[in-house]
Amino acid sequence: MYCYQCGCRLSDHDFCTSCGVDVGRYKKIMYLANAFYNDGLNKARVRDLTGAVTSLRQSLKFNKNNVDARNLLGLVYFEMGETVAALCEWIISKNLKAEKNVADDYLSYVQSSASRLEAINQTIKKYNQALSYCQQGSKDLAVIQLKKVLSMNSKFIRAHQLLALLYMDAEQWEKAKRELTKCLALDRNNTTTLVYLREVDSILSPEDGVKPAKKKSDDAVRYQSDNEIIIQPMGVREPKRSGVGGLLNLLLGLIIGVTATCFLVVPAVKTNVTNEKMEEVAQIGNQIDAKNAIITDLENQVKELQSAKKSLEDELSGYAGTDGTLKSMEDLIAVATLVLSGEDVIKASDALQKLKAEVVLEQTSNTFRNLYNALTQSISPQVVELCFEQGYDAYTAKDYETAADLLGRVIQYDETNGDAYYYFGQSCRHLERNDEAIAAYKKVIELGPEGAQRVKNSKDYLKRLQAN
Repeated sequence: MYCYQCGCRLSDHDFCTSCGVDVGRYKKIMYLANAFYNDGLNKARVRDLTGAVTSLRQSLKFNKNNVDARNLLGLVYFEMGETVAALCEWIISKNLKAEKNVADDYLSYVQSSASRLEAINQTIKKYNQALSYCQQGSKDLAVIQLKKVLSMNSKFIRAHQLLALLYMDAEQWEKAKRELTKCLALDRNNTTTLVYLREVDSILSPEDGVKPAKKKSDDAVRYQSDNEIIIQPMGVREPKRSGVGGLLNLLLGLIIGVTATCFLVVPAVKTNVTNEKMEEVAQIGNQIDAKNAIITDLENQVKELQSAKKSLEDELSGYAGTDGTLKSMEDLIAVATLVLSGEDVIKASDALQKLKAEVVLEQTSNTFRNLYNALTQSISPQVVELCFEQGYDAYTAKDYETAADLLGRVIQYDETNGDAYYYFGQSCRHLERNDEAIAAYKKVIELGPEGAQRVKNSKDYLKRLQAN
């Protein structure tokens, strides 16, 4: 146990040996929290889930940071079919302790499968629908929904209890007892289950000690004829019967029999047939729900694969030509051909700059980068010399646009060429591209040498441009 103020390990004293704070009451609270946790653990082991929930929640009242108690409470909720409550406890536990927490495994198990999450969602929806049917008086539909719920989550105790209650309302006591027995197998000390089971048992097995009411004694003559005992009341005279009276009694008996058949037997048969059909519909519905969940999962997987395929195709189309050859490599080979032929280094330089803009050199292969760098180094001296001459000629001819373009290429290949920076700045100044001109003049001043004419001129031009 550690001090709540400084984090030092506590000793047997009622004060912290590090900071001196009084920890006597704090120790008692922690002992109570641990005691309730141990009690909840013991109850969970013997499947007293209701008692375990009560003890674990009491433990969390004393120590809300008890990660073990939260994880165990989530497991108990999950075993009772309360998946949402279990997820809440595990998420809180994860926030309290981010690393080396068993709640990670529990959350991964529930969230790793889309079909499992869909089944949990459908279970909650169908249970709420069953409650709505009960409130509307549609109890048969509620039974069907609850059977679907239990087919997807057989450990949902509240669904078992509600289904048993509906069976009790319909006086189907045997079915109610079966559902309550399943509840007891999951949670041995659930108060609601025990109350319902007591009521069912009182109907199916009347309490002992209740004696049947005594029949009133009457005067009668009893005698045995063969294997039959014949009882004849005394003082009762048999009325004289006529043929017409017997016929009327026979007809009356037939009418009563037919009426009883129509009103008692036929509805009972129809009810049995209807119940059988409803059970078949429920089973078919369960199968459909399971298949729909599988189909939804497969459709999601297909969509993900299609999206990945499209991304790869788009990425490939950016690199591959019509004949399947990598376009970037093909362009690099074309540049190499220009360089080796020595026909037009300016054109080769343009092609290299265009290729650099289309690809990310760091993501290409070593062979590609080595060849690109070799080609660049090969044409650099020629490009610098040729572009400087043409650029200077264009500058003296006052073709400042061409001069800026050519001298800009020189700067790209040779960042130490002060003359190229100077005439590039001059061209940009005439074109009123002042930001580029200022940057070029600063570079001329930086390269020096101090006292050179181009450095002095650059300082003058720089002051003018900055003043404007």
